[in-house]
Amino acid sequence: MYRRLFRLCGRLGCHQRPDRSFFLRGRQFPLCARCTGMFAGYAAGFLTLCFCLPPWPLGAVCLLPMLFDLFAQNALGRESTNIRRAVTGFAAGWGVLALCAQAAALLTVCLTGQ
Repeated sequence: MYRRLFRLCGRLGCHQRPDRSFFLRGRQFPLCARCTGMFAGYAAGFLTLCFCLPPWPLGAVCLLPMLFDLFAQNALGRESTNIRRAVTGFAAGWGVLALCAQAAALLTVCLTGQ
């Protein structure tokens, strides 16, 4: 079952590099650290939506840490840590969900005219 989950996560677009993944009891997580953080951020975003609709600027700001981390790695050659990848992935996952919820709310208003 673990192997099937691992393959499924690879098909979802995660590179699953061992050096960028967490390990638990000697077994690699099926998602890299950033994707693990993003999925946790999606879950936290769904919980947030149960109580309120976050403002879109907050969702947009939550994307910035991951973008800065990606820029620092690719343009400046600075290697990130798995903890940093997970934290920035969490913020980005939450931000993406907040932006999608705002877009859905705006679309609903436009289509219903209310």
